[in-house]
Amino acid sequence: MLFHQVCKLFAALTPYELYDVLRLRSEVFVVEQDCVFLDMDNKDQECYHLLLYQNNQLAACARLLAPGLYYDHMSIGRIVTSPAARGSGLGKELVAAAIAACYDLYGPGPIKIGAQLYAKAFYEKFNFVQTGEVYDEDGIDHIHMIKA
Repeated sequence: MLFHQVCKLFAALTPYELYDVLRLRSEVFVVEQDCVFLDMDNKDQECYHLLLYQNNQLAACARLLAPGLYYDHMSIGRIVTSPAARGSGLGKELVAAAIAACYDLYGPGPIKIGAQLYAKAFYEKFNFVQTGEVYDEDGIDHIHMIKA
């Protein structure tokens, strides 16, 4: 699959890149999932943002959090693929690239995510395992998962 990858600290994002990220996250997390929540949680400014473009359009993105920023471990969050790119394998490319970027940025170690429960099997393909019970976050069932 052909895509262009960008990984930048928040301060290095152009206004257009930031707009694309916030638009995609809003399109999926707020509109598609019918979930009213404040996506901008004051963590973005401390994160690296991984952007995957296809045909000059943002098709997927995630944010990479250093250990201690949200969890004790490094973390990947706000993992999202555009509805137009679903089924193309880009989600797998995004998660694989995010894992590699975390190791490049923060070194070896566990990676923790807060995953939507329906995506558990998807993340298990990357050797994430569930830790703890199902919890409600903004009306959607989630689980914590760790890749050791």
